[in-house]
Amino acid sequence: MPYVRRWPVLSVVLGVAALLLGLVAADTTLLQPHGLALDVEIATDVRSALLTPVMLGISFLASPVVACVALVLWPGWLVWRRRPLAAAATFLVVVVGWLAAFGVKLLVARPRPPIDVVHSLAPETGSDSYPSGHVAFAFSIAVAAWFLARGTRWSRPVAVLGAGFVALVAFSRLYLGVHYLGDVVGSVLVSGAAIVLLTGLWHRFVEPALLARAWVAGREPEAAGRGALGRGTSA
Repeated sequence: MPYVRRWPVLSVVLGVAALLLGLVAADTTLLQPHGLALDVEIATDVRSALLTPVMLGISFLASPVVACVALVLWPGWLVWRRRPLAAAATFLVVVVGWLAAFGVKLLVARPRPPIDVVHSLAPETGSDSYPSGHVAFAFSIAVAAWFLARGTRWSRPVAVLGAGFVALVAFSRLYLGVHYLGDVVGSVLVSGAAIVLLTGLWHRFVEPALLARAWVAGREPEAAGRGALGRGTSA
């Protein structure tokens, strides 16, 4: 996992920006009309019988069901490959980045787009709108994958594919009429803040504690070298 310089400041800045965006979107009229107008425009001009199943499929790839399966299989595969430190880091990046969105949902409590106006194709009335949990999961998965690929020839392709996946999931949530544009933007800010905070805490507390355990030391060559999820410094 890379070490992010000035991680306390950066995580606070991203977190405050995310919270302010959510509160402005939920409690003022500065963003609401524009976000709703975009959803209506997509519902009217973009939806088609051919595109709808594709968007439903993309949205499902970032659903809680897939998220839970990924959180079992991906770290499990890394443990099987004798990389327990990388497995722990991957699990934490995805969980922290994803679940941070649900904490902010409770604080902001922004209602979802009105179903009768945007004609939602996947009505989700059980949770609030800001931020999008689907996009938060997609972003966290993309970041975790890039952390693993850092320093290898796969770094750039993984970064591009990850960004594309996040963009597709974000668009699918707008297409289905269950989120506003501000919701998907806020998801990146919320997850980004949580993951940056995690990188600092990982290097200060978590990694040293794990390396002190016999089951990590001696089993994972990267622990003494580049570290879990790509060791290094990020600006």
